[in-house]
Amino acid sequence: MARPGHSAWPLLAGVLLLAASAAGQSQNCQSASFQNGRAFQQCNNMAVLGATLHWTYHAANGTADIAFRAPQQSSGWVAWGINTQGSGMAGSSVFIVSQDSAGAVSVLTTVLEGTSPSLTSGSLRFNVPGAPTAAYANGEYTMFATIALPNNSTTQNTVWQAGPGNTGAIAPHTTSGPNVLSMQRLDFLSGQSTGASNSRLHRRNIHGVLNAVSWGILIPLGAMIARYLRVFEAADPAWFYLHITCQLSGYILGVAGWGLGLKLGSESKGITYDAHRNIGIAIFCLATLQVFALLLRPDKKNKYRLYWNIYHHSVGYSAIVLSAVNIFKGLDILKPASGWKKSYIAILATLGGVALFLEAITWVIVLRRKKSDKSYGATNGNGRVV
Repeated sequence: MARPGHSAWPLLAGVLLLAASAAGQSQNCQSASFQNGRAFQQCNNMAVLGATLHWTYHAANGTADIAFRAPQQSSGWVAWGINTQGSGMAGSSVFIVSQDSAGAVSVLTTVLEGTSPSLTSGSLRFNVPGAPTAAYANGEYTMFATIALPNNSTTQNTVWQAGPGNTGAIAPHTTSGPNVLSMQRLDFLSGQSTGASNSRLHRRNIHGVLNAVSWGILIPLGAMIARYLRVFEAADPAWFYLHITCQLSGYILGVAGWGLGLKLGSESKGITYDAHRNIGIAIFCLATLQVFALLLRPDKKNKYRLYWNIYHHSVGYSAIVLSAVNIFKGLDILKPASGWKKSYIAILATLGGVALFLEAITWVIVLRRKKSDKSYGATNGNGRVV
């Protein structure tokens, strides 16, 4: 039989591969495909709202063929545009994409004199040689257009947005969180983009990755090692050191992510995600209690060991459940490309599947061992009770 301790390595390798797959989603714009075989030379994974922009720049006439894609419910709307007057949403010339109750997708062009989209179609502050088109498929809107870059400049202040609606009626978008970070200065020639929110967005992403890896992967993996590998005698005491390594690594990374989250929260005046913040604080408190539990761990023969086990398990599993809930809340706040959430769901499903398999295996081993111990304890081979 293979050494039981080795069973942790395939699981860990699978988790790491899934995590790498999630990281690869940051390049998802390069693998995008479009109807009728359309292709574009460059693309940009936009900072928020899960949107991507694809384009081909024609230097000969200063135009760009673009495709803007963003996830949204069929009743909602998305928009992309260029602001020739400044860097914000107000004053932008935008394409607004939505669909009516019959499922017909349309593109409205308008200049935003304020921060809410106008329902009146009008000319933009740059030339659009042909009529824009759009489609809705797989939970995403895709808008195609050819535009003449304003002032024949390749560097433009671009904006994008997404909001709710009701069968073609465009409702105002949220005025907090990602919806106020959807702007960047883009060079259509080099593909480079900059924005005032880039540094903050980068830190938000780091916060999300740290917490997903720590609370969402390492801590549950450590709990599984403690629950299942300890059953195998050959894995003792290796399982304990693997368990402690995962838990302490997860705690250190988690505290770093938690601290960064507090810093981001203090910088977001008027924007508070109460549920996400409160659950994060609860997770930190529970995890810290687990660290102290390690220092207070009584000997196996101590009469208080049973109570310590109840405390240790209840606090640990509570932290794991809350962590999974809060990671999904964080994903809803960040609104990254859909692949990130799918990858984390795949990681949870893998951990859950492996846990169910090991649960069955270890119960069989424990029951057989108890039966064997009873048989051995009944006689010593001479018919005498031991």
